[in-house]
Amino acid sequence: MPIATRAFAATASDQPLAPYSFDRRDPGADDVAIDIKFAGVCHSDLHIVKNELGNTRYPIVPGHEIAGVVSAIGANVTRFKVGDRVGVGCMVDSCRVCVSCKEGEEQYCVPGMTQTYGSPDPKGAEVGQKITQGGYSSAIVVDQNYVLSIPDSLPLDAAAPLLCAGITTYSPLKHWGVGPGSKVAVIGLGGLGHMAVKLAAAMGAEVTVLSTSDRKKADAERMGAKHFLINTDKDAMKAAGEKFDLIINTVSATHEIVDHIQLLARDGTMVMLGLSTEGMPVFAMPLLWRRRSVAGSLIGGIRETQEMLDFCAEHGIACDIELIAPDQINDAYERMNRSDVRYRFVIDIDRLAA
Repeated sequence: MPIATRAFAATASDQPLAPYSFDRRDPGADDVAIDIKFAGVCHSDLHIVKNELGNTRYPIVPGHEIAGVVSAIGANVTRFKVGDRVGVGCMVDSCRVCVSCKEGEEQYCVPGMTQTYGSPDPKGAEVGQKITQGGYSSAIVVDQNYVLSIPDSLPLDAAAPLLCAGITTYSPLKHWGVGPGSKVAVIGLGGLGHMAVKLAAAMGAEVTVLSTSDRKKADAERMGAKHFLINTDKDAMKAAGEKFDLIINTVSATHEIVDHIQLLARDGTMVMLGLSTEGMPVFAMPLLWRRRSVAGSLIGGIRETQEMLDFCAEHGIACDIELIAPDQINDAYERMNRSDVRYRFVIDIDRLAA
């Protein structure tokens, strides 16, 4: 039987999110049905709701930081059982046959991964769903191969944002070989940035946070940062020149990066994680003079995401969150636009009105 699902959805770019009801598909042989308990609120949710990328299809239920409990499994499911604590991140399927998928990098699927919300959803046709619908909802049905196990030591509410903010920062730290002796800078101490600090510090790196003011300095130090740099302080920026092996840039707004590139040591890399929608100039000279790079990184594959969750459990790492009721989501969006959250909103889905 289809699963009756309560949610909050966007119906237009200029309208607030509102209560919405729809059906999830009946779990197939390879599917896991999940009662959603918590859903993290990502800045990219706001981009999609406001149609800032120009491709949003409405109505749409956002949310790709999902934590819950298994309520049913299909006949072929071997990895999970009813009652297990599980998570779903930014994707719910991929082609499975391209080079990226075969290498466990499903996020870079060549035809394109099936995103947790907003992607064409052929599996939803039986219940009239043309696009995938996300985690601001009471339930979800996902193929077992795209479901993650949440270790018992991680609180479900604080674990939910790990499915995006956690893996988005863990993946580049691992890819660029961060470990003891690495010098890592994090630009922006928000939902992504605070996770980058915690993870890099746990990996043994010497971490510096770059920000426009010192109002989050104490938080940065509590999370494991050894240094705090005001990036409008020209003398301090000059003194930090050529210091860092890796810069994790989490800022999603258009901003200046040329001066920040000068902070990279020889062969250093700045990794762009913020979903900026406008171009930012980069000049060749600072790059070629020290063989520096500017790169991008998405999330991680399923295998790496599970590795991240296990790493967080081992090191006692979770997101700093503010728990909200579903009907507070529009206020949360406004506050998120003002950077007024420390450091991730999480929706308590059990408080969805029946």
